[in-house]
Amino acid sequence: MRASRLITLVLLLQARGMMTAAELAVELEVSERTVHRDVLALSAAGVPVYAERGRGGGYRLLDGYRTRLTGLDRAEAQALFLSGVPAALREMGLEEVAATARLKAAAALSPGLRDAPATAAQRFHLDAPGWFAGDSPPPSALTPLARAVWDDRRVTAVYRDAERVLEPYGLVLKAGVWYLAARLRERYLIFRVHRFGDLTVLDERFERDAGFDLAAFWAERSAAFARSLLREVVTLRLSERGVRMLRHVADPAALDDALASLEPDGTVRLAVESLEVAYAQVLRFGPEAEVLGPQRLRAMVADAAARTAALYDER
Repeated sequence: MRASRLITLVLLLQARGMMTAAELAVELEVSERTVHRDVLALSAAGVPVYAERGRGGGYRLLDGYRTRLTGLDRAEAQALFLSGVPAALREMGLEEVAATARLKAAAALSPGLRDAPATAAQRFHLDAPGWFAGDSPPPSALTPLARAVWDDRRVTAVYRDAERVLEPYGLVLKAGVWYLAARLRERYLIFRVHRFGDLTVLDERFERDAGFDLAAFWAERSAAFARSLLREVVTLRLSERGVRMLRHVADPAALDDALASLEPDGTVRLAVESLEVAYAQVLRFGPEAEVLGPQRLRAMVADAAARTAALYDER
């Protein structure tokens, strides 16, 4: 933890010039006393950190001092930011590039910090694919798409029996499934990578929209997709305990609207994917929920309650 904080402190001063102890404390989420101790440790290690006293003073690095990563090329630098997702790197064909980048980054650290990457790797690991994914190979289109995304190159691809010319903006790995965010005739769309047929990376580049935010775009589209699945609405009357259970039973995409519809007597309108899904959700409430509508769901739950009661009839 401290080794990472010391590196961050140096990089902050390198990027911003002079910073006060208070500013550094906010950035590093530590106390000013800890900042002073860290600066002393850096000075003892040979990093030229100086304090300027008086109004407008603060800490700064000696003019001209830079900490450098030793010879990272563009591909290595990009892959380094994905090094915490080894499965994704492997499937995109970037595993060797990332390994080289990590070695170069480690070589740039002072001797006392060079065990930091191994120490972190033994303590934190991200396993992105979903359970029961097996050893199925990645989609054949993934590696060329990753290359096109890095280089901002157009692709021609067959998708659902239609050939399209796409501008690939980014790749998303969601629960072991790869998706492509791409622009098609001024529209941004989501494609499942495993559904691509023949794909060719073209020599021509496209001009990327600087305002496009992949994370925000994915969040908006995935939320819209989740809401689109909720095609039915059921009405329940919940007990006080049932109201507390609601956030654990309802679909996350339906929760906010359900809470907004909640009435003083516990009546709530809940959006669901289907009556079959609603049936499973209502049974989780047990006796803390009564189905008011639709009548078909009420009959299904009443039948389940009667059969359950019969199982426990000690006569």
